[in-house]
Amino acid sequence: MWLSDLNIVMFDRVIERGSVKIENGLISEISDKPVAGGFAGDGLTLMPGFIDMHGDMIERELEPRPRVDMPTEIAFRELDRRLAGAGVITAYAAVSFTSGAADGQMRSFEHTGNVIRQLHAVRDQLRVDHRVHARFDITFENAFSVIKTLIEDKALDLVSLMDHTPGQGQYRNIERHISHVAHMRGISRDEAQALVERKIEDRQQPADVLATTLHQISELCHANKVILASHDDDTVEKVSLMHSLGVAISEFPVDIVAAKEAHACGLANAMGAPNALRGQSYSGNLSAREAHSAGVLDILASDYHPSSILPAILIMAETDPDGLSGSVRLATSNPAKALKLSDRGVIEVGKRADLVIAETSSMGHVVTSMRGGHVVYSDGLMQLGRAA
Repeated sequence: MWLSDLNIVMFDRVIERGSVKIENGLISEISDKPVAGGFAGDGLTLMPGFIDMHGDMIERELEPRPRVDMPTEIAFRELDRRLAGAGVITAYAAVSFTSGAADGQMRSFEHTGNVIRQLHAVRDQLRVDHRVHARFDITFENAFSVIKTLIEDKALDLVSLMDHTPGQGQYRNIERHISHVAHMRGISRDEAQALVERKIEDRQQPADVLATTLHQISELCHANKVILASHDDDTVEKVSLMHSLGVAISEFPVDIVAAKEAHACGLANAMGAPNALRGQSYSGNLSAREAHSAGVLDILASDYHPSSILPAILIMAETDPDGLSGSVRLATSNPAKALKLSDRGVIEVGKRADLVIAETSSMGHVVTSMRGGHVVYSDGLMQLGRAA
């Protein structure tokens, strides 16, 4: 099957009005001109399928309102449709192992372990390639035994080390965090301050306990070839510690100093596509556009909004030194490299035909998504066959 007359975003350039041949789920040939008899793209843009290494949406699909639990089958299929429609072909569902009882059952470690197993049970029935990203709260040592079992059962693909204790990391600005809690919960500032202070007290762990937990989880990941990430790096010292533990990805560095240090250490900096799209972090931390301008942004992840990836790429293309090829790498070849997915992430002969065909004017929109050469989403504009 030929896909013809498309602007093909290669790793280092864009082929205008070119064509790509797909055979047995792989890219078998690339032409720099239209091919007669192929499915006509009429000048649309062809990109590698997006690789989303951090998406928080599964918990919201399972619990759309506090204590309102939806059947897992419905939640998984709904998320699957959203991802395919956003051009995400490889998705790492970020699920949390944390003590935050105030956040509801969705973040209890026993429940989270069950969700992971249920996702694995149905993943072959879904449209996109679903993988599991476990967010491991280092202050919640009781989750270690569960994570150990899941890793040994080959149920985890990525583990991130995080600490959401107010006063550091993402929430290092206590006053801003208290105001945010008051707004989100609809309570007074004094009530919010009391909640935050209780959370700080509940999460206190001796330094030697935290150090032991960090080394245990990192050694376990390395022994089982599970990629390791850090979360909300906010100091040079923290980045140095994460680097010493063999971390490959720094998720959502809090400021430009931490992002530059992570980059210098060889960590891939990952930030949210919504941040890049809006031009600012909702929590007041580092802007993805600032990191990109400084040359230290490596990966765009959906974070909480998959449909932000394409428009964020188009916005970043305006300032990227390599234009659209450079910005597309943020959601394709760069995460593929960091996650050791050598079979995808670029349009190249021999690679998987995980592809996105998009209209790229204005904010853009996804026209067709393909996984292994099969259509998994179509808006009907380009007739390649019925979506699975």
